[in-house]
Amino acid sequence: MQKLDRQTIEVNNVPSCVLMERAAYQTVCELEKTDLFRHLPKEKLRILSVCGTGNNGGDGIAIARIFFLKGYHAEILMLGDRNRTSEETKRQLEIAESYQMSFIEDAVFSEYSLIVDAIFGVGLSREVKGYYAEVMDRINGADVYVAAVDVPSGINGDNGEIMGKAVKADMTVTFAYLKRGLCLYPGKQYAGNIIVADIGVYDHKECIHTYGFEKKDLMELPVRDPAGNKGTFGKVLVVAGAKGMCGAAYFAAAAALKTGAGMVAIHTVEENRIPLQTRLPEAIISCDFSKEECERLFQWCDVVVLGPGLGRDETALAKTAIYMELCKIFKKTLVLDADGLNILSENERLLDYMGTHVICTPHLGEMSRLTGSGIAELKKDPVVSAVKYAKKMQCVMVMKDAVTVISGCNDSENVYLNRSGNAGMATAGSGDALTGMIAGMACMFLAENREEPKEHIAALGVYIHGLSGDMAAVTYGENSMTAADLIESIHCVFRQ
Repeated sequence: MQKLDRQTIEVNNVPSCVLMERAAYQTVCELEKTDLFRHLPKEKLRILSVCGTGNNGGDGIAIARIFFLKGYHAEILMLGDRNRTSEETKRQLEIAESYQMSFIEDAVFSEYSLIVDAIFGVGLSREVKGYYAEVMDRINGADVYVAAVDVPSGINGDNGEIMGKAVKADMTVTFAYLKRGLCLYPGKQYAGNIIVADIGVYDHKECIHTYGFEKKDLMELPVRDPAGNKGTFGKVLVVAGAKGMCGAAYFAAAAALKTGAGMVAIHTVEENRIPLQTRLPEAIISCDFSKEECERLFQWCDVVVLGPGLGRDETALAKTAIYMELCKIFKKTLVLDADGLNILSENERLLDYMGTHVICTPHLGEMSRLTGSGIAELKKDPVVSAVKYAKKMQCVMVMKDAVTVISGCNDSENVYLNRSGNAGMATAGSGDALTGMIAGMACMFLAENREEPKEHIAALGVYIHGLSGDMAAVTYGENSMTAADLIESIHCVFRQ
């Protein structure tokens, strides 16, 4: 954002004061749409802008002034030394004083209807302590609607980390583009309802490297060829399911079929044959383990899913080695999950079979085993963690968490943050379903002979997985939904 701001001001010759006025006006407009303004008459609304000395504080002063000139009771609380403000904030102070606005030295926050948090913006680089932390505690302790300007003060705009202390907002109006820190926890939790406001800052220099999907993006999905057949739409091989773990194989295979794969075969153990054939008669079942059978199945398929419920015994290791080597030689898409990842973390020789054809889908525990980093370290900046490993292994990384991060391995550092889904998806089998859905998405693009970056395909799979979970939550509730409910909801997403 700093680059884009400079470009807009220095190259496009838009004065910084114009951007600040637009930011303030857009924030006021968004706040006036809230229930707070709809339910309380103007004469009863009391507004306080709590402002720092940087440009975020200047936004807050301008917001208070616009409310004041609209006839609202609006006041300003300045934090920090007024003599050390930024140039734009100094200008806003002079404008507010010329209108004889009310500046207060201290405040009882509970006496106000709305607090505008304009203390710190995205440039905060050190922990919040002392007086600022005390003020934030008082804001959080007041039973008042809080609106944050750009990001809640104290939240790191890059990774969502709390910088010692942070304001918990009911609403955040962020400018030009959504910030990564508002998508990642705990920043997402502190931001409340997030509005992205257009203030005249645009990306002309390809500064942006982080992306997310919206429902309108589903229009780009390939259209199924009316003259096609089951072979046309792609064949997925699911190598999964140890004894007693047929559920993992089922969820991955069923999700692949529901996501559009024309055919699915499951390579599993004999004990799983009857339950899988009973539950999923559409799938081809193979229980013979030999190198010849592995090669036959590999030649048949277009995409390989390896790992769900596979186990970690010698047979599982042998299967993993065979299929990883074949995928490496023929550059066939491999979606590596669960025990496939665990086996990889325990056998360094398998790292030779990694490459751009591989999509890894670890949860944080599996990611910790792969990288040797602790879960707390991975969560501190999940984007950096995912990008680092994707580049190191030259694979696509789908690091699963409350907000899943998808990273490619090319030099552009394109990263996707997934914003669909809900807490009800933290249930057994949900990850297996995601693995199958990513494989199904890969088949969908193969069927149309469309060359799409694998991180793009994986991110679409994650997004649709989350939307399916959201559909299931509507029907069953977050507490009661299961992976089977999620898979059963996939058709609702495509039908929409």
